[in-house]
Amino acid sequence: MPMTETTFTILLGGELTPTERLRSAVAGSRFIAADGGMRHAAELGVVPELWVGDFDSTAPDLEGAFPDVPKQPYPAAKASTDGEIAVSEAIARGAKRLILAGALAGERSDHALQHLLYAVSLAEEGFDLLLTSGVEEAVPLLAGTIELDLPKNSLFSVPGFSELRGLFIENARYPLSDFHLPFGSSRTISNVAEGKVRFTLGSGRAIVLARPYDLSGV
Repeated sequence: MPMTETTFTILLGGELTPTERLRSAVAGSRFIAADGGMRHAAELGVVPELWVGDFDSTAPDLEGAFPDVPKQPYPAAKASTDGEIAVSEAIARGAKRLILAGALAGERSDHALQHLLYAVSLAEEGFDLLLTSGVEEAVPLLAGTIELDLPKNSLFSVPGFSELRGLFIENARYPLSDFHLPFGSSRTISNVAEGKVRFTLGSGRAIVLARPYDLSGV
């Protein structure tokens, strides 16, 4: 997708591996860092336009490395995570597409889960979302159709955040057609891409989790 002034990458505190797919995904976007997520800026060779958070997870050397980035501090006892605050700032600046980098891995599984839920909520509001750790990617799946360009034999799963009806998965080792997935079922875990995979959903909420560099599905 061509980058515009409305594409923002939010640098979050989870693990981030600067893979080729990650660099390609964020190329040309605008950047906002959330607290300790600023450490990824140096790895990616970017300078965010804003740095938000309570800065409780920010190493002292980071502040010295980015002295000219405007900081927007918030108290530790706040009602939102640093990541949600950063997303709100991006939306206020005109974001339409949001890339949540560092959203899927790290020490805090509660944060990773919240990022997934928040992404689905944002998708319902009409925003285009990608969550990535560099080695793993996630895209919300709501009623409608999406396509993911995945390497052949790479792994992906489609966990449902509700009951799913009318689920179609095309160009995969285990295709589905007009499938009903009960909430909590593991039927859509560990599928294998045959290339660009097409997902269609009649109703429900889900997330597509893909591992483009994991070719263990061979």
